[in-house]
Order: sequence, then C-alpha cells, then structure tokens
Amino acid sequence: MQTLEMAPRIARPDDFYASLLAAHHGLDEDASIALNAKLVLILANQIGDAGLLAQALELARSNTAREAS
Repeated sequence: MQTLEMAPRIARPDDFYASLLAAHHGLDEDASIALNAKLVLILANQIGDAGLLAQALELARSNTAREAS
C-alpha cells in the first residue's frame, strides 16, 4: 500500500497559496465552499488511489478535530 507523501512537494507554495486566494476573490461563502469542494474532487481524481485518499481524509479530519477542541 502506498503511503501519503508528507514532505513538501510544491516548488513555490506561497505562489500556489496566492493563486488559491485569488480563485476565491469575489466569491460569496457558498461559492467559495463549492470551489473548495470541486478542487478537492479534481485533486482526488488526480491521485486516484483509494488508500492514499483515505489517509488524506484521516489526516485532515484528525488535524481539524484537534484545532476545533
């Protein structure tokens, strides 16, 4: 089974983050949530591996649960 890659792999993460923010510019909250959902599904399709996706979901969920408490 493959393991989720945790080392940084984006060559210019600040540029990507700026692009992500720009994609949300001018959208209301519902449209912004929809954009995020669509992006997640597009990237999940790119990954394609159910095991890796399960690991990513668990990681995101555990981090979110810790931040909420």
